[in-house]
Amino acid sequence: MSDTILRLIFFMGILLVLILAEIFLPKKERIHSRKNRWITNGLITIINTASINIVHIFIPFIAIIAAIDVSNEKWGLFNIINLPSWFEIILIIIILDFIIWGQHFLSHKIPFIWRFHRMHHTDRDLDVTTAVRFHPFEIIFSMFIKIAAIYIIGASAVAVIIFEIILNGMAMFNHANLKISPKLEALLRKIVVTPDLHRIHHSIYIEEHNKNYGFSLSIWDKVFKCYLDQPRDGHKNMKLGLKWQNDKPTKLGWSLWIPFKKL
Repeated sequence: MSDTILRLIFFMGILLVLILAEIFLPKKERIHSRKNRWITNGLITIINTASINIVHIFIPFIAIIAAIDVSNEKWGLFNIINLPSWFEIILIIIILDFIIWGQHFLSHKIPFIWRFHRMHHTDRDLDVTTAVRFHPFEIIFSMFIKIAAIYIIGASAVAVIIFEIILNGMAMFNHANLKISPKLEALLRKIVVTPDLHRIHHSIYIEEHNKNYGFSLSIWDKVFKCYLDQPRDGHKNMKLGLKWQNDKPTKLGWSLWIPFKKL
């Protein structure tokens, strides 16, 4: 089975489960209808997929292909040191997760990158579709970061496929509008990023959306002092998005053009 089909199966399966969970166990009331937001976020996903495929045409070393090339040429750290395969895969997943955390952190600190990343933050409702609401230029930039990381650490194709499945699944999970029992949520957040933790990152308050950058593991925010336990207004009353915005983020054209707007 090709890696694309495998990742698609996991993506669609997790997406369906979380959509059903959001319907029956919602955490917050919606501002906008699902119809408008889901159409826009779905079209953004299609555009992002097309953008990556275009990059595939011009650059042959995309993610999995890069990992295969690394293994064949014996490049990178893990092709120099000899470790058990299972342990190597775990280490690679942890390192790649940290790199994604670092990229996310920098996207809030570097003004030029933030112009593209802020499209993700303009969603005033947070649900599973927000996990795929990224500007196409940011998706391409993220792919280049992954490629560089794969060559430097010598990540295997198996490790990269597993990492991509985990990353996509966790992104959908922690963006979901999902109510989790307090005891289970407190247990989960010790290791992974929960919806309650990541929701704080989408707060309208700057001091809150500059916290909780993690996608999968919660440890990086704790280590680098970016961890915030609870929002100031509580989860029920907190407002999501950016302070200046209106209902225009539900429109596709406005969302794609936001990096080039002076706001």
